[in-house]
Amino acid sequence: MLPTLNGRLQSRILVTAILGGIWTLLITPVLPTGAPLGESYRTTFIILLTVIVLGVLWEFLYHFLQQFRWEKDWPSSWGLFTGINEGLLIWLLINVGGVPGVAHVPGWAYLIQFVTTWFLIWAAQNGPLRVPFIRWRFNGGRFL
Repeated sequence: MLPTLNGRLQSRILVTAILGGIWTLLITPVLPTGAPLGESYRTTFIILLTVIVLGVLWEFLYHFLQQFRWEKDWPSSWGLFTGINEGLLIWLLINVGGVPGVAHVPGWAYLIQFVTTWFLIWAAQNGPLRVPFIRWRFNGGRFL
């Protein structure tokens, strides 16, 4: 069974919030932001929240596009590549002042945070999380 839209939304929100949150706690002190640590944490967590909020909107577009495919899904590797358009949109929004609370983020800091967080979430969803949540596929991707 393929994950339903509701299941994809739940998975995206929970995994990004939990794994992304833990990873953001760990990686923020070493990011080359040039800002005080408190401000760096505030900025990185706002970016993570932006990834979650816009990710929910992206899921609706992805779901629409998947309806044109025979199996109504796409290969898991495509999920990795969707990070390109999502990351570019968030970077663009940051640079035009479209993300409240984020004034400036150095490019390398953003790139390191986004790419490593995206890869960690993608790898977890397509690897280790399938073991303890074996029925995840049978419930349409819903955790609850």
